[in-house]
Amino acid sequence: MSKNKVPIVAIVGRANVGKSSLFNAVIERREAIVADEPGTTRDSIMAKASVSIGSDVKDFWLVDTAGLKDAKDDFEFTIQEQIIQAADSADIIIVMTEAATTITEEDRRVAKMALKSRKPVILAVNKADQAKGRDLSHFERLGIKPIFQTSVTQMRGVDDLLEYLHELLIPASIKEDDDRIRIALLGRPNVGKSALFNALSKKQQAIVADRAGTTRDINRSIIRYKGKEIELLDTAGIRRSGKIEKGIEYFSVIRSLSAIEQADVCLLLIDVNEPKVQLDQKIAGMIKESGKGLILTVSKWDSLDKTPYTRDELAPKIVNEYDFVPWASLLFTSSVTGQNVTKIFDLVLEIMEERSKRIKTVELNRWLKRVIERHPPAGLKNRLPKLNYITQETDNPIPAFKVFGSHTKFLHWSYKRHLERRMREEYGYNGTPIQFWFIEKHVTHKHGQSPTKEN
Repeated sequence: MSKNKVPIVAIVGRANVGKSSLFNAVIERREAIVADEPGTTRDSIMAKASVSIGSDVKDFWLVDTAGLKDAKDDFEFTIQEQIIQAADSADIIIVMTEAATTITEEDRRVAKMALKSRKPVILAVNKADQAKGRDLSHFERLGIKPIFQTSVTQMRGVDDLLEYLHELLIPASIKEDDDRIRIALLGRPNVGKSALFNALSKKQQAIVADRAGTTRDINRSIIRYKGKEIELLDTAGIRRSGKIEKGIEYFSVIRSLSAIEQADVCLLLIDVNEPKVQLDQKIAGMIKESGKGLILTVSKWDSLDKTPYTRDELAPKIVNEYDFVPWASLLFTSSVTGQNVTKIFDLVLEIMEERSKRIKTVELNRWLKRVIERHPPAGLKNRLPKLNYITQETDNPIPAFKVFGSHTKFLHWSYKRHLERRMREEYGYNGTPIQFWFIEKHVTHKHGQSPTKEN
C-alpha cells in the first residue's frame, strides 16, 4: 500500500447478510439503501469514512458491493464482475456472512476470492444476536482470521472490528475540495443515465442494462478535466408518483432529490424517442427551484433515423416544451458513438463560470436606471412601485440580486420577468437560474427569507 494513497476498504459477501447496514454504520449516515430484500444493492457504492483511536484519526474509502451469487444472466454477471473489481482494487477486504445460517457455497466463493487477492481480510459474522448459544466455530473453516461476531443493527461488535481495522490502516487524510464541481445525471428510468455516466467517467462503474430501474443508489465518480476536479452523480430514475413503489423505490427517489441539492449543474436526460414527457418537465422545474445549472441533454441520438435537418427541426420543439427554463442549455448526445460527450464538460465549465460571475454595484445600478427609463414598472391596486437600487449577493452560490425600493410587493410579475430578460441580455448567465429579491428599503433581508423571491 502506497504511503500517499488513501486506503480502500471493500465489504463483500453474499446477498442480504448486512453489508449495507455495516456500510451505513461506519460512515454514520444513511447512504446505501437497506431493506429486508436480497439484492437491494446493485452497484458498488463508495464513500469517505474514518476511524479513530483517541486522537489518531485515519481516513479511508469504504466500498459497499452487491451480494455475490450465481450469475444467471448477463445482468447478474455484470454485478458479479463489479464485486470482483471492487475487491481487486481494495487494500483491505471485509468478508461478511450470517451467523444464523451454516456456511454456504456462496460464502466459500467469497472467502476464496478475498484470500486469493493476498490483501488483509477480516471476517464479520453478522446477525450474531439471532444465533444466541449457537457454536460459531465452524466459520473458522473459511480460513479467514480474525473473526468478529457482529450485530450491526444493534451496533454490537462493530467497535471491535473498527479498532482492528484502525491497526491495519495507514495514516491517511481525505482533503475536502470545495472547488470540486458536482454534476448530477437525472431523468426517468431507462433514458441512458448510467450509459452516459460510464461514457463520462470512462469506466464501467455503474451497471448498464436494457431494462428500467437498474440504478438505485447515487453512484459517484471523480475525474479531472482541464485542471478542474469534477464529481459525477448518477441517480435512479424518477418515476411518476403513482408508479413509485414503497420501500426501496421510494428511497431511490429521495436520493435523486438529494443529488439535485448536492449538484452544481444537473443534466436532465431526455430520450430522443420520447421528447415530450410531462415528468421530464417536472424534474426540470425541481432543478430550477433548487437553483442549479441545467443542461437539457437529449440522449440516444444514435437510435434515431435522421436527415441533415432533424436536429434543427427537433430543437425548437424541445425548447418550446421547456419555455419555463429558457436559459437552460440544450445538447444532443449519444453514449454509444460518444457524440458531444466531452462537450458536456466544456458546457459545465462555462455554466460554472456564469454562476460565479460578479457584477459591481455601480455597474448594476447604471443598468437598473437604463431599464427603468426605457420601461418604468407598473403596479397593482393603484400603487406605483419604485425601484431605487440593486446589489448582488456575494454569499449565494446562485446568481442573486437584491432590488431595494418602495411598494415592491405591488410589482407585477411580468415586470419581474422583464428584469430577468434584460439582465440576461446584458450579462448572460446562460445555463443557470438567477434570483431577484425585491425588498422594502426599511426591511432587513437575508437570502432564503424573502416572500418576494422571483426565480
